[in-house]
Amino acid sequence: MTERILLDYGSGGRASHRLVSELFLRHLDNEILGQLDDAALLQVSGPVAVSTDSFTVDPIFFPGGDIGALAVHGTVNDVAMLGARPRYLTCAFILEEGLPMEDLERIVGSMGRAAREAGVQVVAGDTKVVPRGMADRIFINTTGIGEVFVPAPPSGHRARPGDAILLSGFAGDHGLAVLSRREGLTFDVPVASDCASLNHLIVRLLEAVPEVHVLRDPTRGGVATTLNEIAVQSGVECRIFEDAVPVRPEVRSGCSFLGLDPLYLANEGKFLCILPEELADQALQVLRSDPLGGHAARIGEVRSGRPGRVVLQTALGGSRLMDMLEGEQLPRIC
Repeated sequence: MTERILLDYGSGGRASHRLVSELFLRHLDNEILGQLDDAALLQVSGPVAVSTDSFTVDPIFFPGGDIGALAVHGTVNDVAMLGARPRYLTCAFILEEGLPMEDLERIVGSMGRAAREAGVQVVAGDTKVVPRGMADRIFINTTGIGEVFVPAPPSGHRARPGDAILLSGFAGDHGLAVLSRREGLTFDVPVASDCASLNHLIVRLLEAVPEVHVLRDPTRGGVATTLNEIAVQSGVECRIFEDAVPVRPEVRSGCSFLGLDPLYLANEGKFLCILPEELADQALQVLRSDPLGGHAARIGEVRSGRPGRVVLQTALGGSRLMDMLEGEQLPRIC
């Protein structure tokens, strides 16, 4: 008989303590978390970057990852985009009564492996259990803390006319992978999420090219939405060259079949890099030397133009406005 999460596991009593000691600590334990205090005492130096995120992805297991790995990777990446070395995470779980214990075990184990690979520690957490129907299996909330190591941290406000726009790899993998599993779709060539922590690659990039102006991971809303955010923040126009954007053939064909645009699909292991044009080749060399940046490309440029706009130059030589969508192409993608 399958063991399942009961309301008792969120009660604060013996059942809660067993869940913490026998499951969470087994996968996430370290010298700070193991103290089991009400708060974590952390040693940090210099400016600190902090990011909070929540994860509600459906399905919770998908090709290339799961909600646990996604929670770690997504939080680590957000902190890294500010030119920081991620060091600590907190995580809070909202569990639905009846969730199979083996699913929770698999998710927390995945979080532990992802945290170790990224070089971060989970230092605090919380668990709540809600009655059946009051949540959808499992939601995870995280906070990431990192130490900023560059004198001028990248920011969405720092894009300047003349800058080059780089993308660290193929666009749209995560969004199509989640959609295919959710809807039971199969493709001739399987599509997997790009879910990965980018902090080690970011450190290498910024140590080699500290003059980077903007780093941003194009998650919900994809490359197009993220560039719209940057264009507004910096008061610039971003121009993208359609034939320069790397998209896997299977993602491109899947999007064509489903009527989706890969530039609006979520990514969980890619980032945009905006920097002075004369440093673009050096940055690309660093990116392409790493498996996570092996398909990095220069996809566009920043112009004064019409501030707050993103323009796509098509392969046929025309152009069209890449506006921010009113809603998401795909809900619950992360």
